[in-house]
Amino acid sequence: FAHKPRTTNPCSNSVLCFVLAMVWEAASGQIHYLIPEEMEKGSFVGDIAKDLGLSVKELSSGDTRIISRGMKQYFSLDLRNGHLFIKEIIDREQICHQVEKCLLNFEILVKDKVKFFMAKVEITDINDNSPSFPVEEFELTIAENSGLGARFLLPGAQDPDLGTNSLQSYHLSSNIHFSLDVQTGVDGIKYAELVLEKLLDREEQKVHRLILTAADKGEPARSGTVEIRVAVADVNDNAPIFSKSLYEADVMENMLKGSHVLTLNATDLDEGINSKVMYSFRKISDKASKIFHLDSATGQISEIDFEECALYEMEVQARDGRGLSGRANILLAITDVNDNAPEIAVTSLTNAVSEDCPEGTVIALLKVIDRDSEDNGLVQCSIFGNPPFHLEKTFDNYYSLVTGRTLDREDVSNYNLTVIATDKGNPPLSTTTTIQLKILDKNDNPPTFEKRSYITSITENTSAGSSVLTLKATDPDWEMNGKITYSITEGKMSYSYFSSCLSINSETGVIYALRSFDYEEIQEIKFVVKAQDGGSPPLSSNVSVTLFILDQNDNAPQILYPSPPTDGSTGIELAPRSSEPGYLVTKVVAVDADSGQNAWLSYQLIKATEPGLFTLGLHTGEIRTARFFLEKDALKQSLVVLVKDNGQPPMSASVTITVVLADNIPDMLTDLGTISAPISLESDLTFYLVTAVAFVSCLFFTFLLVLLVLRLRKWRHSQLCDTGSVNLNGVPVSQFVGIDGVRAFLQTYCHEFSLTSGSRRSQIFFPIESCTNTLTGHQASQISGLQFTANDSNINKEEQSCEQKQGGLHLLQSPSQRVKHSSSQGGRCLENFR
Repeated sequence: FAHKPRTTNPCSNSVLCFVLAMVWEAASGQIHYLIPEEMEKGSFVGDIAKDLGLSVKELSSGDTRIISRGMKQYFSLDLRNGHLFIKEIIDREQICHQVEKCLLNFEILVKDKVKFFMAKVEITDINDNSPSFPVEEFELTIAENSGLGARFLLPGAQDPDLGTNSLQSYHLSSNIHFSLDVQTGVDGIKYAELVLEKLLDREEQKVHRLILTAADKGEPARSGTVEIRVAVADVNDNAPIFSKSLYEADVMENMLKGSHVLTLNATDLDEGINSKVMYSFRKISDKASKIFHLDSATGQISEIDFEECALYEMEVQARDGRGLSGRANILLAITDVNDNAPEIAVTSLTNAVSEDCPEGTVIALLKVIDRDSEDNGLVQCSIFGNPPFHLEKTFDNYYSLVTGRTLDREDVSNYNLTVIATDKGNPPLSTTTTIQLKILDKNDNPPTFEKRSYITSITENTSAGSSVLTLKATDPDWEMNGKITYSITEGKMSYSYFSSCLSINSETGVIYALRSFDYEEIQEIKFVVKAQDGGSPPLSSNVSVTLFILDQNDNAPQILYPSPPTDGSTGIELAPRSSEPGYLVTKVVAVDADSGQNAWLSYQLIKATEPGLFTLGLHTGEIRTARFFLEKDALKQSLVVLVKDNGQPPMSASVTITVVLADNIPDMLTDLGTISAPISLESDLTFYLVTAVAFVSCLFFTFLLVLLVLRLRKWRHSQLCDTGSVNLNGVPVSQFVGIDGVRAFLQTYCHEFSLTSGSRRSQIFFPIESCTNTLTGHQASQISGLQFTANDSNINKEEQSCEQKQGGLHLLQSPSQRVKHSSSQGGRCLENFR
């Protein structure tokens, strides 16, 4: 059957522009159909066109469709004839469960005329489900001393159908020990009990097998069976008894999952295992079994969700260890709480609109749904703020978003419209949705960077082609007006330098290094990046970028002291034998060209002639004595010091230091000379040390001798005359000449003598008065006749000097001249000077 719709007068039309401009006309009506469940796809339901008073032409000419409220689409409308057909097979038990009157509501929308019609289809039940038991086999334990008439609760069958199609009766297979008693509870549900008609004898038969059949009275009738296995046991004559036959509770739907709902309580007067009570659901729907949890040991029931159902009926049983059981009913009434926020669905939307669009342009169609009931399900919609848009309610829960005033893109280029749906619950809940709307315009926005300047870094020695930084600029314009290209325009260095070390991807803004950098060469690079759009004319913006080069541990420590020898020898340090512990012997000084922690140096003593004799400062490099020196300690101690930086991976350098145990250098030389030279590394070092000291000493004495000769020659030249005659003048009696710390006592006596250039022989006369300091008067008178004969041609070429040393007088001449000495008391030999 169908109810004819009642239509209202169409509302006034308004002309709207743009894509979604429509003519809306509100109408209301209602039709009602009654069909059985499980109809095949394509089955006829009703004539929509006839029942709504519409012509087939009206239906087919416009966009007519069926709108279901949050459920699966079970019906289809044939626009050619206006008939309504089954689209999907309808299962009443799946949709409405145990609700007596099952209705499917939907709207019929005629889009051209914007007319809505309400339709209801009532689904009637058919006998398409057989009664079924929760288990295929039910095991029951009965004590052999159970008296006649003892009752045992059997598992109940379930049939989701209604009326006569649901469970109507139970039947038990024939046997001599048991009978079946079927009773109806206060809730109208039938349950079966097994009644003992003949005493059991466990010794005669331990197990009895029965078949329990549950049947309905549908057309055709359906039935289900379960096998009852009765095990005969001894002594358990008390069944658990619940404290109540009916448990009722009112709970709030917003309880957290796992919250306690109620606790069952059953007692058993038996002892031991016979008194241990286990709880279980005896009869519960599939949906309720997924919602509630019963603790079999404590009897606590938890977990709830109101939206599935507002009322739950369950039956529970308590069984002891021997199979005796008791039952109780549970009735849970759920109080609705406003725990569901409204839901907003955008059914039609345009993402962009021109700024010259007139007022009243439709932007979007919205539908609002709230799953709560009564006042908790009533919803009001509004737009946050004061944008140039507003909502108009068209029909039921449908709203239209339209422009309210003229748009101006130079004022706002993009709108994020926030639609708020609020229900009337206590407290009210709300939901928001954002609709983004772009306003189309010309290229009037330049690209903009996220920051005014960028600072980044790269590690030195990074391979060429590595990514340095990604720059991102945004342009709110569209298409080519918003397409950005990047380029490096200028910097503090020349363009050729930038082109050889840096490059930028013009499309992505990624800056790459074209070569590796050296921190010791350059520490930072500053340059400018330009972002330009593709508009006409193009717009651009610049941003400064600073690139710091980070140090990497690529330089090993360099030891400054002791300086590494070029001949392969080691540095020598002196440590007095009387040194106390902590005496500073020497200090290793090193530097690292890196910076930061890569230049933090640590010192380690990796090898020593006698470990434990010296200590090395970890960070100072100071070598100190660790204890007093002993006689058995070797004279020469060889120390190998490792200098390591703190980089990753660390780099190091080493140096070998020789420490000689002696109080001073002479003692050191003496001690080194007395040391036997065993064939080892230490003996070779000692030999080289002695050889070096001897060589240095020879050089020192040679230097003194050469310096003495040079001083004597200088003194001789100062006594010669430019005319060829030489006058020896008197000088002080004694002189001290210092030559590099060595002092020689010289006592010189010079006498005046004359040489003639015209003769080949000359005479030299020594006055007595000039030598009174050394010679006696008798010796002076005898030496007055002393004569020297020299060649005239060689007198200016040879060097002459007089020297008196320890009472002797010596006259030095060149080898080419013969010196003659005449005296009454004898003559003295004169040495030749070379």
